[in-house]
Amino acid sequence: MSQTSANESVPLPPPAHIAIIMDGNNRWAKKKHLPSLAGHKAGATAVRKTVEAAVKSGVKVLTLFAFSSENWQRPKVEVEGLMSLFMRSLKKEVKRLKEHDIRLEVIGDLSKFSPALQKQIQLSVSETSSNSGMSLVIAANYGGRWDITQAAKSMCQTVLNGELSIDDIDETKIGEHIQLANLPPPDLLIRTSGEERLSNFLLWQTAYSEFVFLPVLWPDFDKVHFDEALSIYHGRQRRYGGR
Repeated sequence: MSQTSANESVPLPPPAHIAIIMDGNNRWAKKKHLPSLAGHKAGATAVRKTVEAAVKSGVKVLTLFAFSSENWQRPKVEVEGLMSLFMRSLKKEVKRLKEHDIRLEVIGDLSKFSPALQKQIQLSVSETSSNSGMSLVIAANYGGRWDITQAAKSMCQTVLNGELSIDDIDETKIGEHIQLANLPPPDLLIRTSGEERLSNFLLWQTAYSEFVFLPVLWPDFDKVHFDEALSIYHGRQRRYGGR
């Protein structure tokens, strides 16, 4: 690290992995007397700004909760609009991701999406797979309980195949079957809109994450709020159960 003058503060390293529950699109739209899809479109703009802020801050992994497994219960017209927006965003943003050397990953039960959307997801992921900069992870049709369940099923299959003994199963082995197994766990989890719960997001992976809850609605989230969350994070002491 380069030396600094007495009056110059030493910049603190950013969290290696930040996860965000992007909450508040509908409330933002309602406050402005707009349809829900307008809130989701404004939310997509906030995503772009957040990705840029994360890259500039030196974050290695950014995971965004885009669509939960419970979101299918929303009105049909809203779900269809979200799927259309997801498809357009994938097509539109791939070029930008490649220009900034960002690697895209998508986690969740993708089998529930239309064949066309599944194909676009695979294409977008493939086109950025050789990038070596920040990893951008989109959680789509994702749920933490589903994640743990699919990991348990995968573990059971390895035991049935004779590839693993039950006595060898431990947290490390289970972690190898959980989504994001190839990436470090989140250091910081941010949730917008003022709600203070995980909503079934990354239940296993956030066991030792720092949580920051901000009152801002997601479409209004910008670099100022991003930096505020980092400042709060840097004020914490991470003990991982120790003293």
